[in-house]
Amino acid sequence: MSAKPETTSPARAEAHASMAAGAIHLPAVHLILSDAACAPLIAEYGRVQTLEAARVLLAELRSVMLARRRDGVPVAATGDTGIPALLAMLSERLRDANRSPLRPVFNLTGTVLHTNLGRALLPDSAVQAVAEALRWPMNLEWDIDTGKRGDRDNLIEDLLLELTGAEAATIVNNNAAAVLLMLNTLAQGKEVIVSRGELVEIGGAFRIPDIMTRAGAVLREVGSTNRTHLKDYAEAAGPQTALMMKVHCSNYAITGFTKSVELPELAPLSKQHHIPLTVDLGSGTLVDLEQYGLPHETTVRETIEGGADLVTFSGDKLLGGPQCGIIVGRADLIAQIKKNPLKRALRVGKLTLAALEPVLALYRAPDLLPERLTTLKLLTRPAAAMRELAQALLPPLQAALGAGYEVGAEPMMSQIGSGALPVDQLPSHGLVIRAAATGRVSNALGLLEQRLRALPLPVIGRVAQDALWLDLRCLDDHQRQRFADQLALLAV
Repeated sequence: MSAKPETTSPARAEAHASMAAGAIHLPAVHLILSDAACAPLIAEYGRVQTLEAARVLLAELRSVMLARRRDGVPVAATGDTGIPALLAMLSERLRDANRSPLRPVFNLTGTVLHTNLGRALLPDSAVQAVAEALRWPMNLEWDIDTGKRGDRDNLIEDLLLELTGAEAATIVNNNAAAVLLMLNTLAQGKEVIVSRGELVEIGGAFRIPDIMTRAGAVLREVGSTNRTHLKDYAEAAGPQTALMMKVHCSNYAITGFTKSVELPELAPLSKQHHIPLTVDLGSGTLVDLEQYGLPHETTVRETIEGGADLVTFSGDKLLGGPQCGIIVGRADLIAQIKKNPLKRALRVGKLTLAALEPVLALYRAPDLLPERLTTLKLLTRPAAAMRELAQALLPPLQAALGAGYEVGAEPMMSQIGSGALPVDQLPSHGLVIRAAATGRVSNALGLLEQRLRALPLPVIGRVAQDALWLDLRCLDDHQRQRFADQLALLAV
């Protein structure tokens, strides 16, 4: 049987006419790319990337339009789909796609050495040295005097020995790597004596016992959590002991009924048993901070002079340099460490060394250090300067936030951060924002925190005690205007 020819009812004809009236009209891709206003996008992002982004944009718009038409929604409700409007959307997409995930932020948390925000800021001399190393080949492992292959550690070893009093030094990519390399080299398959009170865990779940296991060393715990005596070390020392180790108590302090064995007491015992004494110092300050009005932190030199055979410490904490791990101490032990195949896997590149050398050089003029070393400049910044800054920024911030929030300029306390001097705080000043209305305070502060993070240059503060605290210790004079300029965006 032959099929009957399909007839079109008046109602169906009317529906077809309605759909035709809502037909999808989008310009062709080549018309978008050939438009004069697209030329800057092609110049910045390249033709290939711009073309692909335009195709994806048109495909998404077409899909939305078809869905609207099926649902009986006028296609025009999609919005302007002319070439100028499409180019505006395309520009925004390309900008977002090419924005680096690593972005500068305002650190107003009150923590100067904030691990999540990159720890120490480099001084200008180090920034310039890194820029030079990026542009030029460098004598990283080339001895210019002899014309032969050199050792990259030699580039900074003399400075480190001068500043610490050690016999030799080597550099790896962070302090955890320094501890791992030291243990793997000197204690693989053997015991390392550590006080139970020093078996620390710091950020990122870095635990001394775990590092020892990975290094192939056997942990020998002595003493108790709060009290360890010299006899505990003496009784544990034996033929299988490779090292005695002390660990800086990062991020916490034990108080009350406590006892620990200090270096001058432990060093003679280690030498009596011919067991190297190592110290994971962590923060790695090279100068006595008390001369700058800060709490005392044991220096690397004090640790070497106290009898340590090896000291490991970070480059990006109190030292104020780039991320790296530094090992200084006895020349024979450093020589063994440098022969370990892991040293190559953990070594640093030319950018780290380019940044580290000028930072170390600043320590030759300790009287000028608070002016030139960024970390020390921030730590010693007077509270009066921050109070003046807070009072200047309060009016524009209050105007931007409106009546929904109350802004005050108030004293507060900063901290050094990254495990350095964990119980010591620094008098500071900043802006405190509270929700004006009662109820749902946490929600209002949470929304404000999101708005601050969404600014072109994100602002990172801290929420505590039903308020958002913006500590101004790390907002220097160069950043002040950029911070103020974007406050108006909060009102949008």
